[in-house]
Amino acid sequence: MRTRRVDLGEVELAVAEAGEGGRPLLLLHGFTGAKEDFGDWLDWLADLGWHAVAPDHRGHGESAKPEGRGAYSMAILAGDALALADALGWDRFVLLGHSMGGYVAQRIALADPGRLAGLVLMDTGHSSVAGIEPAQVETAGKLAVESGMDAMADLMAEVDSPLDTPAHRRLVAEQPAYAAFEDRKLRATSPWLYASLSHELVTCPDVLDRLAAVIPTPPTLVVVGEQDTPFVPAAMRMAHAVPGATLGVVADAGHSPQFENPAGWWQVVSAFLDRIA
Repeated sequence: MRTRRVDLGEVELAVAEAGEGGRPLLLLHGFTGAKEDFGDWLDWLADLGWHAVAPDHRGHGESAKPEGRGAYSMAILAGDALALADALGWDRFVLLGHSMGGYVAQRIALADPGRLAGLVLMDTGHSSVAGIEPAQVETAGKLAVESGMDAMADLMAEVDSPLDTPAHRRLVAEQPAYAAFEDRKLRATSPWLYASLSHELVTCPDVLDRLAAVIPTPPTLVVVGEQDTPFVPAAMRMAHAVPGATLGVVADAGHSPQFENPAGWWQVVSAFLDRIA
């Protein structure tokens, strides 16, 4: 695996990659995540014949962080991902999107399905995230912009998260460095990104019917941790609605099964990639 920066004109993205010259595979992380969310798997994917590329979205990690809420939306992140594929010389590619990255991946599938040789929707939804009040999100976004991400991270450390599953708690207990890893990613996020995308995640329209009508439909895997209760129902609906899609439920895992049950996650994802290769 190596890391480098790719200039897309408007922004520069930091990417991690392995397997250059292999079959194209783009992996998009979630909200306040980073390319390192897939770092442990890039060499494994390269061994299977894939050129696996995981970028930091704009506003995340080591990528550019333009100012202003208008610089961030899921549509803009989708445009960045397609621009990155162009910069890599990829006409068609397999796309995996985790959580917010899954929302971004759906927008790519809706906008340009012919470019996708396969689609993996991982612990994500097809409509606004339920159970979170938009007014609370707006207040949190205002705090991030006015006081900075350190203040936001300190506040979030005191708030119970619906993604705090038994699998997540077990992971933190077994690997104390994981909590610090999550905290670093949050603090590295642009406050403008935080404000804009958190609002969009709780107000975005339902695109399930549009996903079901995508032509051509790329081979699709919907994968979800069995404990990821905010997203399990959405995963089941997407797997049922998208023609030919398969559902993979990772046992003993929550919102980040690649960390919480890596063997189970790898079995599901690598089997799908082998099938479409």
